[in-house]
Amino acid sequence: MKKLMTAFLLIIVSLGANAQKKGLQGTSFATSQFGFTQTKTGTNKSTNLTVLPIVGNFVSPSVAIGAGIGTVNIKSVNGAVTNANTSLFVFQPLVRKYWNVAGSMYFFGQLAAPIITGKEKQSELKVTQVGLAASGGLDMILGKHFSVEFSYNLANLSFTTLTPKTGNKTTITDFSLAHVANVESAYNSALGGSNPTLTAPLSFGFKFLF
Repeated sequence: MKKLMTAFLLIIVSLGANAQKKGLQGTSFATSQFGFTQTKTGTNKSTNLTVLPIVGNFVSPSVAIGAGIGTVNIKSVNGAVTNANTSLFVFQPLVRKYWNVAGSMYFFGQLAAPIITGKEKQSELKVTQVGLAASGGLDMILGKHFSVEFSYNLANLSFTTLTPKTGNKTTITDFSLAHVANVESAYNSALGGSNPTLTAPLSFGFKFLF
């Protein structure tokens, strides 16, 4: 078993050798964040679907910039009756700094500035959220065109504004460190009790390099 593990690690290191020698400058990447949550209670059903494709480019051997553009769709129904139906647009610019740990293994720090906007269609409630999210992670390059990454949210700061069709608007300021950032109760209630979490603390995925 030890010999197999040693051989596997040697293969991984050799695959990433070229990336380490040449650096990553000029390399583009594409990945995606995807999330699906569904809660059922009796005839009540709440669904939260997040799709966020991300593309970027290494502007230096160790610094990358990019952006994600996608949607968060939140729907709450009771039988045949729709209680809430929300479609949110997400734009998330980001910057990353990479440090080589060993071979094809890299540690990175990321700062992202997600902007979320949209409307709850039933009540015409307008939702706007801007924020900053700092995260760190590990990226293992497995070949010229492929890598696997793991990241963890370290800090999140967000400002959310809920503007109803009539009445006063609600503003929410949220700051969290290294734990799940649960959406404030007023936001949850306004969107039909779907309990959406717009920032995920843990992330694991694949990245394509070209």
